Amino acid sequence: MSEDFPGWHGTTILAVRRGGRVVVAGDGQVSLGQTVIKGSARKVRRLRPGGYEVVAGFAGSTADAFALLERLEAKLEATPGQLQRACVDMAKEWRTDKYLQKLEAMLIVTDGTQVYVITGAGDVLEPEHDAAAIGSGGNFALAAARGLMETDMTAEEIARRAMAIAADICVYTNGNLTVETIEA
Repeated sequence: MSEDFPGWHGTTILAVRRGGRVVVAGDGQVSLGQTVIKGSARKVRRLRPGGYEVVAGFAGSTADAFALLERLEAKLEATPGQLQRACVDMAKEWRTDKYLQKLEAMLIVTDGTQVYVITGAGDVLEPEHDAAAIGSGGNFALAAARGLMETDMTAEEIARRAMAIAADICVYTNGNLTVETIEA
């Protein structure tokens, strides 16, 4: 990613796995520099390629993320029910294709069982501790979620509370959430 890439300033996406389900939460703030452009963006989407359900959240350039989500859907249609293979195939293509190399975004994707973070560097990462986060407030949300995993809270309660903590700390994150739940 280029050093002047502003995509890290404007979103927080968190995935929490617990009790046979995964919750993906994303805030709604879109910032351009120090200005809030929109407070109600939907950065978490439910995809249904070929009847196979996946939830994806994105951080970074919106247009780039939509291009990547389209590619991911195509990979999922080509490899139904094989999220890991589709993610690896997409990450390879993202890293080697001259057009895709310029895309500046990150994704969290899940089918309710597996959770992956996909980057333009060719990474397909399966997080430890049943939580993953990306974006400007991602580290705050991740730390909060990991701490809350010690409680009896549900995945959605953990995700909502961790996102509220991130919104209190990160000026590029707001409390206007989109939350999607998918079961294993």
